[in-house]
Amino acid sequence: MQRETADGKEARRLPIELKDISYTYMPGTPYERKALQHVSLTVADGAFVAIAGHTGSGKSTLLQHLNGLLTPTTGQVLVDGVDLSPKRKADKPAALAARRSVGMVFQYAENQLFEETIYEDIAFGPRNFGCEETEIDARVRAAMALVNLDFDGYKDRSPFQLSGGQMRRVALAGVLALQPRYLVLDEPTAGLDPNGRKALLRMIRELHRKAGTTIIFVSHNMDDIFALADEVVVMRQGELLLAGTPAEVFPQTERIAAAGLRPPQLMALLARVQAAGVPLSADDVLSRTPVEAARAIERALAQAQKGGRNRAE
Repeated sequence: MQRETADGKEARRLPIELKDISYTYMPGTPYERKALQHVSLTVADGAFVAIAGHTGSGKSTLLQHLNGLLTPTTGQVLVDGVDLSPKRKADKPAALAARRSVGMVFQYAENQLFEETIYEDIAFGPRNFGCEETEIDARVRAAMALVNLDFDGYKDRSPFQLSGGQMRRVALAGVLALQPRYLVLDEPTAGLDPNGRKALLRMIRELHRKAGTTIIFVSHNMDDIFALADEVVVMRQGELLLAGTPAEVFPQTERIAAAGLRPPQLMALLARVQAAGVPLSADDVLSRTPVEAARAIERALAQAQKGGRNRAE
C-alpha cells in the first residue's frame, strides 16, 4: 500500500516504531507493576511480525500501545511517523487518524459481536465513522470476501448461529471493513477446534499474501508462528528477549525455553536428525514453509540412509 505526497507522487509508508517504551500499571500505589521495560521495535510496511510470550510477558500490554489504547509511561509510539500521544493540541487529529489505521482484533473477538445480522455487525464500524451507505455496503462486501464468507449466503444471518470459527471471521471482517493499514491479531486461534484453527490461519496467510496487509500476530504457539511469520519477537517479563527472522530466533532454543515457550516441533525434529549425524542445517529448514521443511528433512534422512547402505556394501 502506498500514500500520495503533496506533489502527487506515491511515497512508501513509514513503519510502526516503538522507541524505548516502558509502561507501569498503577504507579505510585502499592499495586504498582512494571509491565514493559525499555522496549524498542520496528514493524516494517508489509511485514508479518509475530509476538510470542508466556502469560505475563507483556505482549498484551505492548499490543494496546500500537493504537493508543495505552500511552507509554516513557518512550514514544509512532505510526507512519506520527506520535500517538501528541503533546500539542494541533497534532491530535493526525494522531487520531494514525490510531485508526491500526485495526485490533482481540482474543475471543466473537464476544464483541452484538448486532442482529452479520451485515449490520460488519457495517457498524464504517457507519460509526460516518461513511455513506453505498460506501458501507462496498466495505461490507469486500470484508466478507476477504474472510471467505459468501455475501448473499451470510449477510442476513445472525452471527450467533454460526460456529466459533465463523463468528471469529465475522469479527475480523468488522475490523477489516474499517480498512486498517495495519492489522493486530491477539491469539486469533484461541479456543477454536482444529478445523476452525486451520481455516483461520489459512485465511490470515492469504490476507497477508494477497492484500499485502501488515500483520502483527500474537501467539504462544510457536508452530503457528513458524508457519506464518517473517519476523519473530519473543517477550519475557516485560522485556524484548529476542527479535529477528525465524532463522535467527528459532535456533536459540534455550532462550526460547527461558521465556516459557516451546520451540516449533520441526526444530525439535531437526535437533534429533542432526544428533543422528544427518548433514542438515537450520537454514535448510527455516528458510522454507513447514511442508517444504518437512520434505527437506525427509530427503536428507533418505539420502543419509542410502549413503549408509552404500558404505555397508
